[in-house]
Amino acid sequence: MASKLLRAVVLGPPGSGKGTVCERIARSFGLQHLSSGQFLRESLGGGGAAHWLSPGGQGSFTAVSLMPSTQTSIWLHPRCFPASHSHFRAAACPGFPRTLGQAKALDGICELDLVISLNIPFETLKDRLSARWVHPASGRVYNMDFNPPHTQGVDDLTGEPLVQRQDDRPEAVAARLRKYKDAAKPVIELYRSRGILHSFSGTETNKIWPYVYTLLSSRIPPILSEEEH
Repeated sequence: MASKLLRAVVLGPPGSGKGTVCERIARSFGLQHLSSGQFLRESLGGGGAAHWLSPGGQGSFTAVSLMPSTQTSIWLHPRCFPASHSHFRAAACPGFPRTLGQAKALDGICELDLVISLNIPFETLKDRLSARWVHPASGRVYNMDFNPPHTQGVDDLTGEPLVQRQDDRPEAVAARLRKYKDAAKPVIELYRSRGILHSFSGTETNKIWPYVYTLLSSRIPPILSEEEH
């Protein structure tokens, strides 16, 4: 018999580690990790959405703010938060909804069971984003402080040059974080009022992760221990 589908989203500012947390959730609980940006890119064939997408962390893509909320929700509907599935126990979608308009559109698609919000200090995010470089073709992300490439300035697998996104340059980071805070505040308040918001604060994913793991373990049985993630 099919198990109930647990629908969850992971919210957080740029550089907060949403993709990393979702990957750990997927491995530890045998869940489906759904990347909203990847679905957009596949659905549109990389054509008209090019100016709406930008490289995100962990080899994924994220939708930038110009993407209309209703269109984002429509494109996510067929694969993000499907109505019924018999072959996986849950879905975790990072970074969506990004705005109150998207949250309300998502209400018309499904009812969320769980919302995880990552709260990372401003200075930590600024340092983390400013040190981030990417391989454009694959979306692989390097951080010059704690995950540098083997050879400075080039991708480990292809040897092709790395680039720093314009949004990750120091002068742009502060504006990005302020914009996220303004857009995310009503979304977070909405889910808090519904009693499904769980916020976790810290400067490192490794320190936040045990609390996320404990929360999810209270909902569904893990397939890996916390140390095996």
